[in-house]
Amino acid sequence: MGDPTTQPSTQFTSDPTVEITGGMSSSDLSISAAGPSAPGAALIVGSWPELTGEIQALLQSRLKMAAAVLGAGFAAFLVEHFLRSDFAQPSKVFLFSFHATATLVLGLLAVFLYRCRQLSLRWLRVSELVTFGLPAAFFVAVQHFITLRSCSEGVLDFPEGLWLVLIYTYALFIPNTTPRAAVTIGLMAIAPMALLLGMMWWYPVMAAHTTTDQVRSLLLMFTLAGGGSVLGVEIIGSLRREAFEARQLGQYRLTERIGVGGMGEVYLAEHQLLKRPCVVKLIRPDKAGNPTNLARFQREVRATAKLSHWNTVEIFDYGCTAEGTFFYVMEYLPGMSLGEVVERFGPMRPERAIYLLAQVCDALSEAHAVGLIHRDIKPGNIFSAQRGGVYDVAKLLDFGLVKPVVEDEPIHLTAEGSIAGSPLFMSPEQAMGDTHPDARSDIYSLGAVGYFLLTGQPPFMSDKPIKVLFAHAHDPVVPPSKLRPEIPDDLERVILRCLAKSPEERFQTATSLREALTACETADRWNRAQAAQWWEQQELDASPA
Repeated sequence: MGDPTTQPSTQFTSDPTVEITGGMSSSDLSISAAGPSAPGAALIVGSWPELTGEIQALLQSRLKMAAAVLGAGFAAFLVEHFLRSDFAQPSKVFLFSFHATATLVLGLLAVFLYRCRQLSLRWLRVSELVTFGLPAAFFVAVQHFITLRSCSEGVLDFPEGLWLVLIYTYALFIPNTTPRAAVTIGLMAIAPMALLLGMMWWYPVMAAHTTTDQVRSLLLMFTLAGGGSVLGVEIIGSLRREAFEARQLGQYRLTERIGVGGMGEVYLAEHQLLKRPCVVKLIRPDKAGNPTNLARFQREVRATAKLSHWNTVEIFDYGCTAEGTFFYVMEYLPGMSLGEVVERFGPMRPERAIYLLAQVCDALSEAHAVGLIHRDIKPGNIFSAQRGGVYDVAKLLDFGLVKPVVEDEPIHLTAEGSIAGSPLFMSPEQAMGDTHPDARSDIYSLGAVGYFLLTGQPPFMSDKPIKVLFAHAHDPVVPPSKLRPEIPDDLERVILRCLAKSPEERFQTATSLREALTACETADRWNRAQAAQWWEQQELDASPA
């Protein structure tokens, strides 16, 4: 585990945000997971970044094509190999069997790569090894039999074309660092020459019919092919780096994609002049042509920019590129989402849950006071951050579904009969399709977050979102003390009141909820000093021994 106080979170939540339009059938569910699209990546420092999520996705895409191209080539020549083989000879049977096996494996690998949405780096490297290692092994066998047979007939027949195809295919398809490309391509170029020299030493007939000029010519050819391929990899890599580094939004340089949401992509970035880390959220290109989503995106920015509370994520900047990409820039938050904290360390102590929930109440009080309802409060949208040397600073973020109490947009951004939010933490009125939820809907969702912090699970769970929605609307909540008996009675009463089915039975304002939380007996048992001690302990535990 890395340093939790300095690394950005790439796991937004295990609970996706959904929008259901029209009826309530499960076929109407449109779920967009708010998890990362790619594994974490290094910042662009020096001449070449480590394998970023973007480059990793490119590697998988290129491996698909390479496996397909090599598999198709092997399949095409397999027919000719079958027609020309004399199966009375064991060597011919072996070569044909090897050829058929390589064709089958490459074909299956191509299908596997095309069907998998995202593979880990480890599996991509295994796939790369199979894609190029298996043909290389086959070419070694082919070269052995062809050169030995040809020399027995008095002339050297060397299959250099096979190796050149493999070398150029690797250089063309696989994104790589120059040193790694030099090693891999070097091995491909050395293998045929090493085999030839070894056979000349082992078989007298090979030495007798292979001239020094032939060896020198082959050596020069493979040297030029290898060197040219490595140079090509460096040129392609330079172009990719330049394009990556040129991808800026004004003064903001995007360095690492850290997540994807239903409406936008999230990047770690840096202000070019101030050298200040920040986070940039921009609308996804495939959504750019949808005016409703563009209006939502702009509304999120305007709504969040109105808020100035310490416990609401701060918006630094907003704009639109010449290509029509909308973006906004927010503060970078070292720490973890509450979803991550519970996933890594288990349910929270009651006093710490109160400490964090009370801060979220403060953020909501300001939002509700200016007429904004969040509508998507969940553990992944609340951050436990370190700001100004203070730990466990709760930050409410992602106002992507924020809704004014009085709708003033020229476009109806939420259709009649639609449901928007996160099923595991959605209020009954949202679950039933109420298009005008008020502040008490956010209070229900925050109560569900509190239930999750205390027990490690949301109030209702199911493998089908529609069942969770129905449970929020109709099923009684199991008291959290049934799951964790140590939860104090007074805190349990606060959480259960938040989770009342009827809005009239809940706390009517975020301020009254905060007062109830801070009146609990354990409320004063967690403070800044204890928060700092907890985070510092995690940092020590994460440090190498």
